[in-house]
Amino acid sequence: MSPFKKLTIHVESESGEIRTREITPLIEKVLTAAEQAALTPDVVIQSLKEGNQRFVEGELTARDHTKQIRKTVDGQFPKAVILSCVDSRVPVEDVFDKGIGDIFVARVAGNFVNEDILGSMEFGCKVSGSKVILVLGHEHCGAIKAAVDNIKIGNITAMLSKIRPAVKSLKYDGDRTSKNPEFVHMACESNVKKTLIDIRANSPILKEMESLGEIKIIGGIYDMNTGAVDFL
Repeated sequence: MSPFKKLTIHVESESGEIRTREITPLIEKVLTAAEQAALTPDVVIQSLKEGNQRFVEGELTARDHTKQIRKTVDGQFPKAVILSCVDSRVPVEDVFDKGIGDIFVARVAGNFVNEDILGSMEFGCKVSGSKVILVLGHEHCGAIKAAVDNIKIGNITAMLSKIRPAVKSLKYDGDRTSKNPEFVHMACESNVKKTLIDIRANSPILKEMESLGEIKIIGGIYDMNTGAVDFL
């Protein structure tokens, strides 16, 4: 890692106290094909967990993105493919403290898979060598709430039809509307688990790679209140 000019940042504590500290942006070494090939899925998962812990603690790595861009012009060898919701409150690279060239990110409201996203995952893993697929749901998801309430409007109707089975499959005797946080959370988790099943069912390539131990396909839920990811 090479140092760059120092930056001054201001961090507010939970008590409202403002702390000032200097950080040095880093030009991280871009992963090579050989280094990527040497990684195991478990090592990559641990890297994601450690990055998320830094995010929760407000200790994100300072990066010089301009120089990282230049270092990835001739190729990229990301460690993981992450499927997230489009929600702006889920900044995927920050959540896992990753920079340019570290992860592939696919986003769609409700983090479900279709043919295009499956193709993107196959590209990320089979062609480009990523070791992990992570389906990342999140609390307070508007798409999940809309699916729970069976909203019908324009193209949103067809989109929510991909999520509705995860809602309908839940056995729950209480309030099954978006006004019930408990049921919304259950629907969110059920949708992530359904997406994992759909990946394996609809992509023989990824299923085989997982069975051979070349990749792992996992899920997680992002907590907006804390920034922590609960890996399922």
